[in-house]
Amino acid sequence: MTFCLGANLEEGLVGIADTRVTSGKEMITLRKLSVYKPAGGVMFVMTSGLRSVRDKTLTYFEEALETHEEPFGRLFNAVNLFAKQLRRVGTEDRASLRQGGLSFDSHALIGGQMENDSEHKLYMVYPEGNWVEAGRATPYQVIGSTGYGKPILDRALTYEDPLRYALQVGCLAFDSTRISAADVGFPIDVVLYRKGSFEMVEHRYEEKDLAQLSRYWQEQVRRGVHDLPSEWVEPAFSKLDGVHPERPAAD
Repeated sequence: MTFCLGANLEEGLVGIADTRVTSGKEMITLRKLSVYKPAGGVMFVMTSGLRSVRDKTLTYFEEALETHEEPFGRLFNAVNLFAKQLRRVGTEDRASLRQGGLSFDSHALIGGQMENDSEHKLYMVYPEGNWVEAGRATPYQVIGSTGYGKPILDRALTYEDPLRYALQVGCLAFDSTRISAADVGFPIDVVLYRKGSFEMVEHRYEEKDLAQLSRYWQEQVRRGVHDLPSEWVEPAFSKLDGVHPERPAAD
């Protein structure tokens, strides 16, 4: 499985991708995040799903970028080019994958800005090649293992939050996921984009880099539960107070 998070905020973009890939009983480390600088802009691509589909799609996409003569005016033009390559791979490989008992599974998050974009953008591309844009009401998208980290993102992340805060929330969402999903793990690759800069910054975090964050978060969660208002539990426990375990029979 995979954990890839893209956040589209007023200040810019944050991308986080784990690197764990499982193949049978083996686990290896491979990048799931790529940064491209086509003429007139900059963009990142993060992927989840079958690694073979991902590698073939990106190979075709990179070749298409090299032969694309005109600058991309808008990011969605580059997203359409990526979707075209994904559909091409689907045409070539979907039937054989089905025969092998595998589904054609590949999702992508594409974020960036081109010269004619009024602001940075974030898109999620489905296996069929169609896409949706992350809006202000829900400023993030997650692909791969989506359930474990989503609650903290829903509760804590808004479009107005600064990039630094969003990275912290995103890393907590990743930590919640890797605790519960054995096939999601370190290291993680991070990409940051400040609006209008047309430059992306990449950084990799190893497990030791975020160990203190993970311990602190776990302690805070437990402390928060202990500090919860408890009056609401009393009606249930008042019933339990009247229930006593059976005494063992006397010899």
